[in-house]
Amino acid sequence: MDPVTFSPPLYKQRYQFVIDLVKKYKPKKVVDLGCADCTLLWKLKFQTCIEVLAGVDINRAVITDKMYRLSPLPCEYLQPSERPLTIKLYQGSVAEKDPCTLGFDLASCIELIEHLETPVLEKFSEMVFGYMTPAIVIISTPNAEFNRLLPGLNGFRHKDHKFEWTKEEFQNWAQDVCSSYNYTVEFTGVGKGPPGTEDVGFCTQCGVFTRSYQSEGSLTADSCRDTEHSYKPIYNVVYPNLCDGTILRNTVISEVIYWAESIRKNMVECAQEDETVDNHSYQASSKSVPSVSNISQETCSTEEHVLTDTRGDNEAYKEGNTIFIPLAKLFSFSKVQKLCSSLDHLKAILSETSQVELNSDATAMILSAVEDIEEHAEACWDTSCLELGVALAECEEDWDEELCDS
Repeated sequence: MDPVTFSPPLYKQRYQFVIDLVKKYKPKKVVDLGCADCTLLWKLKFQTCIEVLAGVDINRAVITDKMYRLSPLPCEYLQPSERPLTIKLYQGSVAEKDPCTLGFDLASCIELIEHLETPVLEKFSEMVFGYMTPAIVIISTPNAEFNRLLPGLNGFRHKDHKFEWTKEEFQNWAQDVCSSYNYTVEFTGVGKGPPGTEDVGFCTQCGVFTRSYQSEGSLTADSCRDTEHSYKPIYNVVYPNLCDGTILRNTVISEVIYWAESIRKNMVECAQEDETVDNHSYQASSKSVPSVSNISQETCSTEEHVLTDTRGDNEAYKEGNTIFIPLAKLFSFSKVQKLCSSLDHLKAILSETSQVELNSDATAMILSAVEDIEEHAEACWDTSCLELGVALAECEEDWDEELCDS
């Protein structure tokens, strides 16, 4: 018999199965029980509906091996997300109750239960379906009937497996769980066999459990106090996001400085071009016009008046060596509007920072037409990054202290 191959590989199909369900149900809080090397967590962190992501595994070494893949990327500091995202990892047994597992909308248990002894499996059912009570539980496990299609396989697929169930055995266990804890279940799987083996079923059988009742907070603060913390926190990271007031403020300021610098450059370049054109025109006309004294002061005043009248209230303008950019102009840019709920919000943010200068009534941003504003913008950006770094460092220190205390 030719070896059975899967495309994509079977483990990727299992991960995609979970991801597809996350996209369907859009849970905000997801926990992966038996998270191992955190690969599924790494894939799930890109699902924008998720705000809290947690992983639990009894093997600390396998968690810590690649957990730093879950750290924010540099671009995520430069462009903070609109949604909050916190990722936490714990060392602990899925048979033990811990308050940190409460409040999750979806729990995934991928290729986990076959590693549990029968007494532990019973505690697992009570912990997940009776204590955690997530709205959705995804469980996958090997299909023993498929093993005959895997040439060279003697015994179980992995040396640590305590059992491998047939489809009927898995379904009987799942139905017992549902009747005990008021859930319903749908059966499916991933990893199809070759044509003609449809009766064998999937290589990996899956059960999607749905809670049949509204959670009534059986797990309130009082019940949490009655349960001791048995899990050990390993890793905690809060992603930069615009829900954080400091990050939002720094992002708004950086965005405003960017657009202000763009406007300033454009005005300076246009002024230089106009000056060049005026010089050429003067040189050409000076051959026939003996003196510029023929141009009356009244004409100059009229031209200046026309320029002033054609400038809209939201347009930047120049007085001497100072450029004024109305806040209404800055608020007209879509990114600034997205960051600030209103013009008043933008005004409040800019009024509270020393990184930009506003006019006396705080309706316009002031820039010099001659100074090197790029250096100023870079200095402001450095200051924002420094403030953000300090805030993140303080968060890390708080977490370190929590670890030491525990």
